[in-house]
Amino acid sequence: MFVSTLPYRVQLDSHWSFDEVVKYVQEKCLSILEHSHYPLQHILANLHLTQSNLGFLETMFDFITISEEVNGLCLNGVNLEQVWLNELYDMAKFDFSLTFIYNPLSDDNQLSCSFVCSRDLFNRTTLTIIGRRIQYVLEQLFSSKSSSKCMDLYCTSISKVDLILLEEVEERQAIMFHRLQNMINEAPASFTQCRICKLRHALGLIVTKHESLHTSLIYDSNKNLLLQRVVTQQDINNGMFTITESSYETDEQLKTIIENEKCNPELFDLAQGLVFRCHIIYYKQISPNNILSDKDIIIFNFHHAFFDYPSMNSFLHDLVQAYKTGQLTTDNAITLRYVDYAVVEQQMSMTGASMFWLDTLYDCHLDQSLSLPYDRYRLSSEHRTGRGTSISFDFGQDLSHHFLTYASSNNISLEQLAFAIYFIFLFKLTNGQTGLCIAMNINHRYRDELKSIIGLFENVIPLRCQLYQHWSFHYLLNYVQEITINSMKYSYFPLQRILNQHPNVSKAAFLDISFQFLSSMARSDNKLIMIGDSQVSSIPITMNINDNEITNKYDFSLLIQHDLNINQLSCTINASLDLFNVETIDKISQRFHSILKQLFTSVEDQMNKSVYEISLTLPNERLLMQSMNNTQVSFPSPLTCIHHEFVYQVTKHPQKLAVELDEKSLTYAELLHYVQVIGIMAIEMAGGVYCPLSPRDPQHRLHALTQQTHSRLVLVHWLTKSKLNDGIFLIDIESILNINNNVKNDVNVNRLSSIIVIRDNLAYIIFTSGSTGIPKAIKVRHVTFAGCINSLVDSNIFNKNDTVVRMARWSFDVHLQEIRGSLMIGAMLVLLHPNGTVDFDYLSHILYTKEVTNMQSVTSLLRSFFIFLEQYDKANAIKHLRSICCAGEPYSVKFRILIVNIGIPHCTVWNLYGSTEITLVSTYHLVDIKSNSASISVGKSLPNDQSLLLNKFLQITPISQKGELFTRYVGVFAGYLGNENLNTKALIETNGELFYRVVDLIHMDENGLLHYHGRKDHQIKLHEQRIELGEIERCLLNIPSISTCVVMKWNDDYLVAYI
Repeated sequence: MFVSTLPYRVQLDSHWSFDEVVKYVQEKCLSILEHSHYPLQHILANLHLTQSNLGFLETMFDFITISEEVNGLCLNGVNLEQVWLNELYDMAKFDFSLTFIYNPLSDDNQLSCSFVCSRDLFNRTTLTIIGRRIQYVLEQLFSSKSSSKCMDLYCTSISKVDLILLEEVEERQAIMFHRLQNMINEAPASFTQCRICKLRHALGLIVTKHESLHTSLIYDSNKNLLLQRVVTQQDINNGMFTITESSYETDEQLKTIIENEKCNPELFDLAQGLVFRCHIIYYKQISPNNILSDKDIIIFNFHHAFFDYPSMNSFLHDLVQAYKTGQLTTDNAITLRYVDYAVVEQQMSMTGASMFWLDTLYDCHLDQSLSLPYDRYRLSSEHRTGRGTSISFDFGQDLSHHFLTYASSNNISLEQLAFAIYFIFLFKLTNGQTGLCIAMNINHRYRDELKSIIGLFENVIPLRCQLYQHWSFHYLLNYVQEITINSMKYSYFPLQRILNQHPNVSKAAFLDISFQFLSSMARSDNKLIMIGDSQVSSIPITMNINDNEITNKYDFSLLIQHDLNINQLSCTINASLDLFNVETIDKISQRFHSILKQLFTSVEDQMNKSVYEISLTLPNERLLMQSMNNTQVSFPSPLTCIHHEFVYQVTKHPQKLAVELDEKSLTYAELLHYVQVIGIMAIEMAGGVYCPLSPRDPQHRLHALTQQTHSRLVLVHWLTKSKLNDGIFLIDIESILNINNNVKNDVNVNRLSSIIVIRDNLAYIIFTSGSTGIPKAIKVRHVTFAGCINSLVDSNIFNKNDTVVRMARWSFDVHLQEIRGSLMIGAMLVLLHPNGTVDFDYLSHILYTKEVTNMQSVTSLLRSFFIFLEQYDKANAIKHLRSICCAGEPYSVKFRILIVNIGIPHCTVWNLYGSTEITLVSTYHLVDIKSNSASISVGKSLPNDQSLLLNKFLQITPISQKGELFTRYVGVFAGYLGNENLNTKALIETNGELFYRVVDLIHMDENGLLHYHGRKDHQIKLHEQRIELGEIERCLLNIPSISTCVVMKWNDDYLVAYI
């Protein structure tokens, strides 16, 4: 036994040509054959698998070549010939096995194939069909070029190879509908009855002719089947349809009657066949002589299970004939009935359609909803209310003309063109979702004999579009034409059977999104008919709950109507009020109209551009974005270095208090004397670059940070000098001061005057606040920091008259604003002793005694402090505050309520937003503490700053749609230290200007204010620390006992790991 069984794994791309597949498989085979000596048992052992649980061992392929050498055998002079026992019973070792046999000795049948399958899984009929399918595939691949079946093996993708046999394609056309003889009045219900259709008009005078109007619908639980039974004539006479009379005087009374007709389920009885009713509504009083006036109304009401929109034509035709003649002509012997259609439909062969839909929806996430711009979401336990809103607009003469002309010149139907535009619209509306699947309503009256029957012949099918963002509109149009033609070819396959092919899908989300195209000679809202000598206006009723609401069965649907009378088009968008606000749908309709104008009336050639280049942004939104970035202001003096600004303040206010710490203080002049020797400002004056490190960090992290910056020296004191490893050059600042904290006399301060520092030099390097991953060192120039401080002053967030308390830790860049920024503008800085920010009793004492006017910190710390003030009745401690700035965390609504409860007169509250790379602050917002808004905006850009909200194609996002924030000018940093690859990713050029990619998701509202939605990546911020959740998950996965884990942020308090 020298045979080895090996696993062959192939991963095919449906867009490959057959030639590409052959080359790919050839390489795979050669690679596997090189290692074919390795036993299967060893392969399984390496993967910790056993043969009992491996599916691939149940599917087998073999290729056998018959060698001439073994064709015969001679024993003792007797010649023996090899004989193939074709009729031999095969023992199936595998569930599914295909064997190709190549016999070079044969004259007419050199290559053959055979299937051997398990009878446990396949019957002979199924196996015969499988054999015919592979034969049909071979015919498509290898037929002569003159054959219509032949494919281009080098260009045509393998997805074009068809498994559906020709007779299966024509299976529907072969069906002959006829009246069934000896047929009892009972049959399985038509599949198309399973889908609800909104019905508008009906007539009870023709119930006898149309058996669907006296047919009951019963669910047989034993057979798990819906049965329809034609109710007899005797039952009809006993009241199988009703005529009701009432009167009205006001519009409200009429509205109540109509709503009851639309919504009251007790008006019908499906089990008894009561599916039709007539309601006559008289104006003011019931007519004594049975003559209707012009204000009287007749409502013909049908149950939706037995009436569709095309039934209206038969209904109106028979209504007119019955009114004029008093009878309806019909031949019961040959007239096709609704029940006949149901029986024949059950008997139809649908093998080809089943194959088509299984292949079309392969790997389609049918239970995944499209990411539309919902205002709210429906919980899984919530039921649809049916409340909807509707927005309509006309294309107008010019747009309609361009639309119709384009369809005609490109030999494509109007419906297919509308479909292509709708898919582009959904692609843009979902912010680039390429896998799109929607519901399509199909009129199932594909045969002439079905068109005169009243009944429900509609079917709903999924239309799946796998769109590629770089396709041009022309390419997409050809693609949509192909998928719609193919889908329509098999549209007779019932929706229920399509869903049954996917038993794991609990809810088909595509049924919530619909598209429909209607073409008619008359507007459906006002159809005039003549009944005898009377002219009647037929008006379909949509139940208006109020002026803006209708009933709606879809979450989102779009209808395009072509009025053949005026040859113009219109659009109607219906949406569920469970999910959307009326204003949102109004805006969505404007966006669809904008896309139409871009495609058909724009001076630019949009047709040849990639579909992602089409924009949803409206002209007024582009103007709003431009106005938001009109932030240019001029400062009194040109931007310069940080220490230059400080020295300028010293010359202006030498005796003004600059710094206070408890009972100690320094004036600006005194501070200048010291900072030329030690401290933050001394580093700048010496031409160095300041880089703060946090003593809270572990020793290994501090060592890594100092190595990353290549620091020549590190300033330490008695508490921090033990934190660093040997080999790092340290300077203990206490060695520079004598015992009385006086500066050593031998320091030559005059040497500082020879050091040249310009505004474009680096001022400091600071690391991001991440606690996981590799820390990123951010470089900031003097001019950048000075520009940001001036913008904060211009916005009155803080100013030279403020007394600023230092709250931030050294590792956060806000401490630079508090210390350097305050000294640059001439403000007074109040310092706290260690841990003073969390010692609320001490902090409240300092705020009161030092008369602090400006305070900035993260929202969680401020909220805790204000709770302390409220509980211990110390609100007086913050009576001097002029400005409270919240930054570093999303603003808390609970904190706003606290401020209102405590009451701080003449104090403004700011919500500041930014990242370390943006330098301190990028946007600011003055919070209205009296507002009841559930979310607080992060405001607008700082003066001289610019912000863009872009999608993944770097296009401006529309109002209310989330986009990624890009910012530039004042606060953008000088790049990451020693990481050019990261610089390339973070600094993006758009419209010829360099922007920083913040990786935060933001949307802009109608007022031009920005709202924060979190990170685009998997990084989160918790207690002021940036955390990479993926890093934590990878660490957990290193533990042998953990195979899968997910880490997530729980509220704003802590992390939770699910393992």
